[in-house]
Amino acid sequence: MTKLLLTVPEAAAALGISRSKLYELIKAGAIASLRIDGSRRIPHRALTSYIDQLMEEAA
Repeated sequence: MTKLLLTVPEAAAALGISRSKLYELIKAGAIASLRIDGSRRIPHRALTSYIDQLMEEAA
């Protein structure tokens, strides 16, 4: 089963970017995230949505 929520390091690795770049994207609102008991988590669908958006912009 695919994880529904990823940690910041997991999400950054999945996108092939650094943790700091992922935090920049979160701060800019490009990638959605949420907090659970003080821990930042990124929904799997937020990553796929971000990739879809990049693909649309590139087309």
